[in-house]
Amino acid sequence: MIFQDLKLIEPITKALKEEGYTTPTPIQAKAIPIILEKRDLLGCAQTGTGKTAAFAIPMLQLLQEFKDGRQERRHIRALILTPTRELAIQIGESFAAYGRHMQVKHTVIFGGVGQKPQTDALQKGIDVLIATPGRLLDLINQGFVKLNQLEFFVLDEADRMLDMGFVHDVKKVIKLLPAKRQSLFFSATMPPAIVSLANTILTNPAKVEVTPVSSTADTIRQSLYYVDKSDKNSLLLHILEDQTIATALVFTRTKHGADKVVKVLRKAGVSSEAIHGNKSQTARQNALKNFKSQTTRVLVATDIAARGIDVDDLTHVINYEIPNIPETYVHRIGRTGRAGAKGIAFSFCDRDERVFLKDIHKLIAKNIPVVNDHPYSLR
Repeated sequence: MIFQDLKLIEPITKALKEEGYTTPTPIQAKAIPIILEKRDLLGCAQTGTGKTAAFAIPMLQLLQEFKDGRQERRHIRALILTPTRELAIQIGESFAAYGRHMQVKHTVIFGGVGQKPQTDALQKGIDVLIATPGRLLDLINQGFVKLNQLEFFVLDEADRMLDMGFVHDVKKVIKLLPAKRQSLFFSATMPPAIVSLANTILTNPAKVEVTPVSSTADTIRQSLYYVDKSDKNSLLLHILEDQTIATALVFTRTKHGADKVVKVLRKAGVSSEAIHGNKSQTARQNALKNFKSQTTRVLVATDIAARGIDVDDLTHVINYEIPNIPETYVHRIGRTGRAGAKGIAFSFCDRDERVFLKDIHKLIAKNIPVVNDHPYSLR
């Protein structure tokens, strides 16, 4: 199956092509047709399975279809509730990417920062609101958010909501929603408390369950380097002294981090470019083109921007930072060792990141071999 088989409108298929998407993941293939039929959905799916696109793509299509050309002031038609700031930002970036050729407006709100930029965006009028529970309730109480005309509701990462103590806030939000709406509920696990919560939200839902990507290709040679955080730049330059590494895709956790690594590499004379959400589409496409042609030796990317990167003969992936979501590790190193070719994946781990390794080892069902013989080994 390819995305064209899912009866998506042209602005979306154009955006997906620009993102490098061709084949939907299992959850996307199952969920998109159900959501387009305007049915409620209960999804058991972990982060790393392509879940965000599974609900963002069909929601954008339905929102576009229902616009019917009227120019009245925008009101909130869709709410995505998610437990963390990082997930909210990631979902916002996905809506921006898939909806870039559409007139659907969105904004992201979360706590821990000043509210004025968020309230300014709300007052201009939006179609889609992506929010964490605490800040959402705060802005509802202040009168900045009204949900009385809501048509779509997504509760994402429901089990994490419970783990983080958000269940009472979630229930308060649900009470404010119109009874007539389309609701989508996603959780990695389905303990009784989650099933009970789902029953209060959904009406005769379709059920979709997918397992996360857990296996790494046998053709990829994985290595783990324990290193102090302050020595990661030096270790990266040390590894890149090996001129047999024609190209390397380096992953950082943040956009700012990607830019900092590029600055270090360029200062050392290593041709490199960054690719992340703050870059324009043209800049991202040019960076990828230069990398594929080996004009640029190192491409430094965040996970969001790296979606859809498919480079033939890429031999090396370097995790400058260990991902906090284990499935992300599998996706990252899977950029090399494609189609039976051999690949090499290096991962840099500082003291604070060791906690993430346990989940990665559990997911891939083996331990990554450790390299101790390097100049910056963490003792």
